Amino acid sequence: MSDMNSILEPGMLVRHPQQPDWGTGQVQSNIAGRITVNFREVGKVVIDGARVELVPVFDP
Repeated sequence: MSDMNSILEPGMLVRHPQQPDWGTGQVQSNIAGRITVNFREVGKVVIDGARVELVPVFDP
């Protein structure tokens, strides 16, 4: 898991760098590098944190 993904906690907002059309997602869980995110446009997705580095969103 990347260093950035390791700090992600439930409630944080993120974007998927290769899927900008998914919109902003909210982290649901981050367990052993498997990050569950509920994206506005596609719903709940489980992401392998070792393969994808999610981008935190700090502005609302």
